Amino acid sequence: MKKKQVVIFVFLIIALFALNSMFMNFNRGIQSDEEMINREHVSSQKLFENVWQTVRDNYYDSTLNSQLWSRWKDHYRGKIKNDEDAKVAVQTMLESLNDPYSRYMNKAEYAEQNSSISSKITGIGVNIAAVSGKVQIINVMEGTPAQFANLQNGDFIMAIDGKDVNGLPLSDVANMVRGPENTFVEITVLRDKDKFTKKIIRKEIKIKTVKSSVDKNIGYIQIMTFIGSTTPNEFLEALEKTKKTDGLILDLRGNTGGLLPNAIFIANLFIPEGNIVSIVGRNGYKYDIFAQNTEFNVNKPMIVLVDGASASASEILSGALKDYNKAKLLGSRTYGKGMVQKIIPLPNETGLNLTVAKYLTPNGTDINKKGIDPDIEVKFTLDDVKKQNDVQLKTAKNILTEMINQQMVAVNKVNKPISE
Repeated sequence: MKKKQVVIFVFLIIALFALNSMFMNFNRGIQSDEEMINREHVSSQKLFENVWQTVRDNYYDSTLNSQLWSRWKDHYRGKIKNDEDAKVAVQTMLESLNDPYSRYMNKAEYAEQNSSISSKITGIGVNIAAVSGKVQIINVMEGTPAQFANLQNGDFIMAIDGKDVNGLPLSDVANMVRGPENTFVEITVLRDKDKFTKKIIRKEIKIKTVKSSVDKNIGYIQIMTFIGSTTPNEFLEALEKTKKTDGLILDLRGNTGGLLPNAIFIANLFIPEGNIVSIVGRNGYKYDIFAQNTEFNVNKPMIVLVDGASASASEILSGALKDYNKAKLLGSRTYGKGMVQKIIPLPNETGLNLTVAKYLTPNGTDINKKGIDPDIEVKFTLDDVKKQNDVQLKTAKNILTEMINQQMVAVNKVNKPISE
């Protein structure tokens, strides 16, 4: 398997280096962490002006939402005294673009994003979500300190090191949980009506972005996110584990996206030739990204599970598979994020995710703010949610079994000997 991983990754890098320099910068995966950090230190005023110019020169819409961009530079001239002032000014300026995807990150936020891309953090190994103002654990990762401390999915985190976390932004809570390796953090948890505190050691957590399993003759692969630099190899390993199956379910539900090259890489495993995605940049410049010749050609009945949270890179992959009739999409309409962001390192170790292009599916479909409709719509009922009944996965298995049987019948007809 290792030889194939090297071959296909080389093909991907060659393809990406052929892109226009603007598009090459989407590929965070071939840059080191150090290359993604600008350690130049400038004044807070200069930092703001740097962002102002970066947006002016690179934003997808050259009209900058039909406004006089110089007004922001004039408005904040001489008024920014520290980096917090710069952050507020930049956020206010970006809001005028009416673009929910372009965002400025201070040093801590940018470091957190880079940690996610590197697929490792130092913490206890939980995913959290905000539920009615409370912080709930939605996933305890296997083999992590959180699992050894017997934290469970559904637990509510009430306090960290004695500090109440209710109502705090999730990013603040995550930063409180994380810390230097081999240090301890106290987590106060509410489970049903029981409240207790656990002292948990922090360890390096390697984030798995792909999970796989086999149920009889059906393979199941879930991609949780496309953000990790390890995602391509993890997906190849999942394909290896499921290679003897007759059909495949690819689960992209809840996957809000990540790195463009990861989506292209995986699509290329199923689409041996043709355009995988079109990138339309500033002033209408269009670049088609074509499949590369590889040793892989995964060709078996497949269903892709999608929902309203399947976005960006998830839509690039599912849209390409649908356009080439490589898979049936099942679930509910996808999110509809057809815009592409470039990760831009800024002085003072800060960063900017800036919208620099939009993408089209192979058929030329613009899905931004529209989403992709599934071929087979299956929605959860309230009763399904209460009983944790994954009706979408069960339906996918039933339909995929029928697809496998139909394919076998067709193959048998073709191979049936002719009698004289």
